[in-house]
Amino acid sequence: MEDAKFIDVVEEIFMQLEDELDEFDEDIDIDTSGGLLTVTFPANSTIVLSKQIAQHEIWIAAVSGGFHLSLRQNGWFCETTDETLGALLSRVFTEQLGRSVTLLSSA
Repeated sequence: MEDAKFIDVVEEIFMQLEDELDEFDEDIDIDTSGGLLTVTFPANSTIVLSKQIAQHEIWIAAVSGGFHLSLRQNGWFCETTDETLGALLSRVFTEQLGRSVTLLSSA
């Protein structure tokens, strides 16, 4: 995949995630800049997603750890846990919000 295509794919994922987070009742702050999507929760904890263009990966930093995801034929998967992007995001957001959430169910 060329870099430009990778950037487009990840930007679409980030926009979808932002749309889903906008529906939450919690006062969540979302900031996108410099290839990062930073989500700050009411208790001031954060989750950061970053585009790693050179590696063609999405990196996620959360309270429970750091995760690297790469695109395989059938979707984005974490290199250490083998979770899909949607499953991993659902898990780390659930951990930080203290309630069950489902995100990017199609990812």
